[in-house]
Amino acid sequence: MKKIMIGSKNPAKILAAEAALQEFEAEIFSVDASSGVSEQPFSDEETIQGAMNRAKDAMQKGNGEIGIGLEGGVVETEYGLYVCNWGALYEEGQPPIIAGGARIPLPEEIAGKLRAGMELGPVMDEYAQKENVRKKDGAVGIFTSGRITRIDMFTHICSMLLGQYEYRSRVER
Repeated sequence: MKKIMIGSKNPAKILAAEAALQEFEAEIFSVDASSGVSEQPFSDEETIQGAMNRAKDAMQKGNGEIGIGLEGGVVETEYGLYVCNWGALYEEGQPPIIAGGARIPLPEEIAGKLRAGMELGPVMDEYAQKENVRKKDGAVGIFTSGRITRIDMFTHICSMLLGQYEYRSRVER
């Protein structure tokens, strides 16, 4: 049985990983892992780096065989500021596996605050008049009327990570 470390204490990320891994024979643990990037990643590259850092840090801190890191960020496009979400799976001696999630645009009143240096989590709490939006629905849940939550999006990313891991394991045998 594999020991998988999730690089976060955020309930949305833990629930997502557990949902994706429910049929995978593994012990799943979570640790507070460092992203090594800014509190509000502002590009795909920075968000991917945060996910990779969390995955590696989690595996090492928890002495696991596999580390999974999940990171949310934003990315500027010519069509506006979009949320982006990335995940990474780290396994000693192998290149990291990376997968990304769905994107939606943020309303300008939210985007402007992020461009001014604020972080999405607190901005969403104020906007939605809720506490800890990042630990529940996330911005994606608010702006899709709950049709896709942050847990759903990160579950999808974790499933893609696990699928790539299984494929790589089969091919290498």
